[in-house]
Amino acid sequence: MAYDASRDPRQDVRERIYLPELIRGLAVTTRHFLRNLFGQRDTNVNVLNRKGRSLVTTVQYPEERVPYPPGYRGLHRLVPREDGKPRCVACYMCATVCPAQCIYIEAGEYDPGDAAAESRVIEKFPTTFVIDELRCIVCGFCVEACPKDAIRMDTSKHAPSEYTRQGFVYDIPKLLQGPPVSHPSDPWNRRDGSKPPEHQELEPHARISED
Repeated sequence: MAYDASRDPRQDVRERIYLPELIRGLAVTTRHFLRNLFGQRDTNVNVLNRKGRSLVTTVQYPEERVPYPPGYRGLHRLVPREDGKPRCVACYMCATVCPAQCIYIEAGEYDPGDAAAESRVIEKFPTTFVIDELRCIVCGFCVEACPKDAIRMDTSKHAPSEYTRQGFVYDIPKLLQGPPVSHPSDPWNRRDGSKPPEHQELEPHARISED
């Protein structure tokens, strides 16, 4: 039962021996322990909306994962073309704009005798494309600067743990993933006339800071 504490604890025997308050504290701890141990636990990933007798709000990762928001900037990925090659044209704009200087690119030139339509209209391609995820500050500047929609951060994944620093250096085989992407404005798509193709002026994947 609750009681009024005196203004001067030195004059109250109950407060001087600490025993009543100690018992009350243990009772609260035991009550929560038993309720969380035997109560039904709600597994809703939104811990604020959980219901039930159990008050445990811990997310049991990795079995339970909190969904990332739509604008979350996850791991980078190189967007492939329909032929499986990266859309990157090695323009160095992403490496230039990167404030952390975590992107390294080496460019090569397509063989003029290549019969592929993409190779006839694109001069360069990345022979080496490396991103150091340890140095990346996840600013998204590389995505906004890319003129070819060749790099995105829509994987909804964070960098996994590794045993060595080299494991955080992502090259083309690790970056090239996801479904192929083609836009009407791609130069290798043959059009009937010189009229500009109809497409969004601001592409949501390239302007992640826009609503």
